[in-house]
Amino acid sequence: MQHYYLFILMCILLIILPGPDTAMTTKNTLSVGRSGGMKTLFGTCCALMIHTFAAVIGLSAIIVKSALLFSVFKYAGAIYLTYIGFKTLWSLKSTGADTGAEAGTESKYGQKSCFRQGFLTNLLNPKVAVFFLTFLPQFVDRGSDTFVPFLVMGITYTALTVIWFILFIYLINQISTFMKKPSTQKVVQGLTGITLLGFGLKLAFEKAQS
Repeated sequence: MQHYYLFILMCILLIILPGPDTAMTTKNTLSVGRSGGMKTLFGTCCALMIHTFAAVIGLSAIIVKSALLFSVFKYAGAIYLTYIGFKTLWSLKSTGADTGAEAGTESKYGQKSCFRQGFLTNLLNPKVAVFFLTFLPQFVDRGSDTFVPFLVMGITYTALTVIWFILFIYLINQISTFMKKPSTQKVVQGLTGITLLGFGLKLAFEKAQS
């Protein structure tokens, strides 16, 4: 492995860029609370570790090179993100009274799906597999064994993701009084829904690498 510190810097810059994981974490932290955000993060990290091991054993390379497998992951991810985006936007139609009546239900059942949403959003995104297969090799000596370096870099990326999102969730939770105002939450829900829809549509039009 070479330029490990440069790898860490690049990971930090990539992680803080807004993406589907950030949108999902924001949505669940606002709607369920800090525990919802943490469950979403845990799901995301579990998916990242699967991507790491897939890269280590070469499965990601097969997915990226196979147009069929790439398409399966691509459209599954696109459909899921689009579904969550529509669901988020549809929730804006709820009245204030409906929101209050359903608050207990959301709190009771919402957390159960937070892990699943974080997990599937990351796992079904083939761009993550592409990222691991194109980004990680840049920091490995040519001709050397990739098993240990890929594993170390994958764990490092996951650890940095955990650190960043814990800070992010804490910040969102700290300003939750402002963020949970009906007017503010509608704006955030609208932006989050549109963002998830955008990512879903963008993912649907991604082409497998030749």
